[in-house]
Amino acid sequence: MGKSSSKKLKRRARRLRKLIKLYNRAHSDWCEFRDSEIHGRGGYARTFIPEETCIIEYVGELIDKAESESRAWAQFDRSEQSGEAAVYIFTLSERWDLDGSVPWNNARLLNHSCEPNCEARVAGKRIYIYALRDIEPGEELLFDYGFDVSCYEDHPCCCGTPSCVGYIVSRAQWPELKRLLAGGAHRGDSEDSEDSEDSEDSEDSEDSEEEPQEPQDPGDENKAAADGPRGTHHAA
Repeated sequence: MGKSSSKKLKRRARRLRKLIKLYNRAHSDWCEFRDSEIHGRGGYARTFIPEETCIIEYVGELIDKAESESRAWAQFDRSEQSGEAAVYIFTLSERWDLDGSVPWNNARLLNHSCEPNCEARVAGKRIYIYALRDIEPGEELLFDYGFDVSCYEDHPCCCGTPSCVGYIVSRAQWPELKRLLAGGAHRGDSEDSEDSEDSEDSEDSEDSEEEPQEPQDPGDENKAAADGPRGTHHAA
């Protein structure tokens, strides 16, 4: 056997060991995955799960913020066409995110609920799903996705619980969501209001000399819109 063939076999062996390690990290005897009434497939308790049990790890690829933004948009575009979940990216820190859209990440199938029985927790550069209370066999495992209220219209909630607020938004931002819903605010309302004010100002100053306006930087618009479909998960 030549040196080249030997190196290839060693690389394959290292890759296989890595994949087995990732599979083991993403596997859990506490849960199983099957069709969910909430959305697609979901995770269910295979046996009784005591409160504070670490149920499963949410595994994926460590990526920086720029790559995260690019992938989040791509995931959202695919979800618009396929109906699959929109985002599998978790916020880890100001610098790093975790992209869980890999086939061996079973935890990516866990659904959101406004009355969760689980919680995602960050430990260094890893994310784990913990039980918030005792969970009975057969119960669906659900956690708060923690999406930001700024993109609530992109993420309607189908959990069906008595306290469901209608959108997948972090519980800490429910008061803000309720204020927006009560006021009938939708994305673009503020822009329409600004356009109206600009129109009135223009009419009032028809006889005055207008100073030239600098063109709007399209990058600013993209930054504002990027918060729409992105909606990355936030863990405790």
